[in-house]
Amino acid sequence: MAVNGILGIKLGMAQVFTDDGMAVGCTVLQAGPCVVVQRRTKEKDGYDAAQLGLVEFIKPQRVTKPMTGHFKKAEVAPMRRVREVRLEDSADETKAGDRVLVDRFQPGEFVDVTGISKGKGFAGGVKRWHYAGGDATHGSMFHRAPGGIGASSFPSRVWPGQHFPGHMGNRQVTIKNLKVVKVDTDENLLLVFGSVPGPVGTYLLIRKARKSK
Repeated sequence: MAVNGILGIKLGMAQVFTDDGMAVGCTVLQAGPCVVVQRRTKEKDGYDAAQLGLVEFIKPQRVTKPMTGHFKKAEVAPMRRVREVRLEDSADETKAGDRVLVDRFQPGEFVDVTGISKGKGFAGGVKRWHYAGGDATHGSMFHRAPGGIGASSFPSRVWPGQHFPGHMGNRQVTIKNLKVVKVDTDENLLLVFGSVPGPVGTYLLIRKARKSK
């Protein structure tokens, strides 16, 4: 089966000691188990993909009627999170009901992790866009303001997309090329070197890196 991604949950941080005794900070992810809910084909849908569902208990009354019928058609239990993963090979034989487990990842390879970042509310330009700000010396009246945002003679207006203070975080972010440190197939755990988006409990999409180092 050529599905190169899996759904997971961020569990927290941990330390792993390498063979030479060095402590490595890792993020612990619950990767799966997942079930293929639907198979998208190029002939019928215009693209090849597998719709994955994270195996997780949910009360039947919390599932809408359309999704209940969707799960019933695939002959799988209702799930809380469903997401599609593109398939590279159109001849892939993935079908509804197939299981996707963490054993498709190996220590040493790289993955891309997508999730919703932490929401930080309203933030200024210095925090949100890393503006340098003004001098912090005595008498200065310009500290954390954005400064000049337009031009005088041309174009005499503010360019579209200009960075301003506003809502920071709470958006989809992908962290690329995270190295897999350890794979625990018994507990469905994946330990990656570095940080991933969102707080503990965030739902994630974990895929094999497209542009690995």
